Amino acid sequence: MIHTIDAQGKTLGRTATAVAKLLMGKDSPTFERNKVSTNKVHLVNVSKAKIDSKKMDTKTYARYSLYPGGLVKEKMGHMAVRKGYGELFKLAVYGMLPNNKLRPILMKNLTISE
Repeated sequence: MIHTIDAQGKTLGRTATAVAKLLMGKDSPTFERNKVSTNKVHLVNVSKAKIDSKKMDTKTYARYSLYPGGLVKEKMGHMAVRKGYGELFKLAVYGMLPNNKLRPILMKNLTISE
């Protein structure tokens, strides 16, 4: 089943929570934690979402290159400019899905459009 969620005027976290629930299939009465749901989610208008300016300046994303001194931190505002608002939503949903072998499969069922 295909679900379309409009992120215009909604906050990042609440929208990501709704998307994660749909991707896992928790809205279905036949929900099984170890099975991949057939739900596909299309997220639209992510650039018009309501994100607080204070959060854009304080929230940081970290990645590590596995080399000494390879920890790179980037602020949310800079990432939004560099990669777009879709990346912010993608990372938020990714963090809300269970950390197991199903996570990459579930993320393939998510499409984001600015």
